[in-house]
Amino acid sequence: MKRALDHDDRNFPHREVTGQIIAAALKVHSALGPGLLESAYQICLADEMSRRGLNFEREAQLPVVFEGCRLDCSHRLDFVVEAHVIVEVKCVEALVAIHEAQLLTYLRLAQKDVGLLLNFNEVHLRDGIVRRANTKLIPSSAPSAFSASLR
Repeated sequence: MKRALDHDDRNFPHREVTGQIIAAALKVHSALGPGLLESAYQICLADEMSRRGLNFEREAQLPVVFEGCRLDCSHRLDFVVEAHVIVEVKCVEALVAIHEAQLLTYLRLAQKDVGLLLNFNEVHLRDGIVRRANTKLIPSSAPSAFSASLR
């Protein structure tokens, strides 16, 4: 699922925030390496984002509404950062299409702008970072390449 960078990063929404999140994740991964449980990376990432002054909610509830009825599905987002960015932490052999589809669904249901998938089970974390934008919230004048990978 690896891809070349195929968008102009300067036009990506909330790039300053996502840049800080990615820097925090890189620091955590550099210190811990791959192979731990997601919960360990989540705790350390929360600590590092706090040190960087980022506002976030951990384990944020994701409401699911179907035909006007709110369903009690107990979906939780790993992080919602600065009220706009969803961060999902993974520790899997490889990110696959369903991980990205899940992130896009979360973005749509939560009505958030940008999402990050961070797979800490990589030798080099840069190979496990995917950034997606909620194209339903992006103005039509914005470039259409927002649904592009960071890799």
